[in-house]
Amino acid sequence: MIPHSRPFIDDEDAREVQRVLLSGQLAQDGEVARFESRMASFVGVRGAVAVSSGSAALQLALMALKVGPGDEVLVPSYVCPAVLNAVLHTGASPVVADIEPATFNLSAGDAMRRITPKTRAVIVPHMFGQPADLDALGALGVPVVEDLAMSLGSRRRGKRAGGFGSLAVCSFYATKMMATGEGGMVLGGDEALLAEVRDLRAMDEKEEFRVRFNCKMTDLQAALGLSQLRKLAGFIARRREIADLYGDTLRRLSLPAPPAPAECEPVWYRYVLMLDGDAEPFIEEMKRRGVECRRPVYKPLHRYLRLSGFEASEEAWRRAVSVPLYPALSVAEVETIVKALRLVLPKHCTGREQEKRTLGQASRTC
Repeated sequence: MIPHSRPFIDDEDAREVQRVLLSGQLAQDGEVARFESRMASFVGVRGAVAVSSGSAALQLALMALKVGPGDEVLVPSYVCPAVLNAVLHTGASPVVADIEPATFNLSAGDAMRRITPKTRAVIVPHMFGQPADLDALGALGVPVVEDLAMSLGSRRRGKRAGGFGSLAVCSFYATKMMATGEGGMVLGGDEALLAEVRDLRAMDEKEEFRVRFNCKMTDLQAALGLSQLRKLAGFIARRREIADLYGDTLRRLSLPAPPAPAECEPVWYRYVLMLDGDAEPFIEEMKRRGVECRRPVYKPLHRYLRLSGFEASEEAWRRAVSVPLYPALSVAEVETIVKALRLVLPKHCTGREQEKRTLGQASRTC
């Protein structure tokens, strides 16, 4: 079975972790500081604060923005529950908005309709490696927290995602764009906000007491992160190469490929197809052919919260399917996936849903 996701770990990664392990310095120290510096340089922002997970990064970013009880935070429905958890951990109320069908990103129009005087921030995940419309979302007039968990290295008009909002967060979970096992980071250009995150992530040796957290990254994780960061450009190139092969396969089937928004350089964290009906029969048939495909979002937030409406998120949840795409795929595995797509996809996709997304994107920029 070709798994849906798998990290790329090589001998260099192992050597770097072993080097730190044998040094005896296992907790947060110089490796973490170097990782923060190089990540900030990569994204193109002033500074960064490494933490224990992407979820911790998101919660601390919101807290640095003074989000708390009585506040509201705009979030997209079509996203994993880590976003919902981060908002609720601050004591604020999540306000769920729908997505753009073409990109699966937060709809600026729907978000604008849900803005209130209590709105304190908006969380903008760049879904599946496609940069969101930060011009429109930035115009909402509230601080933007960019979520780079699926988009590290993507660009919009030549500028890397992560450099548009008040703060940005990363996840380095095992199957993200680069892996440290667990781990996350907050990035930005406002040193006061970064200092607040830095203070909140550790509770010991402080002049004054307040409630803080134990959210530090270890040097072991940072050593792996530094090694992975050196390979990230190659990871992205391989993802784009595989995405091009899948796109060629779809075109030979007279099916449209997933749209890449104008003026954007996606990193293809996920290769998401929109089927004509429910995704489950396609997933089961691909599994019988040795390829694990999945719904790219297990369940949208509006369903967890028992909210009605959210038509685009509902349709994406029902029809969208993610095909394996990651740097650790071998040439033979990609060939197996392509062969399975040729046999299975025409039974489940006429291209109508994909064309709707493509046409919807044609008159837009990213």
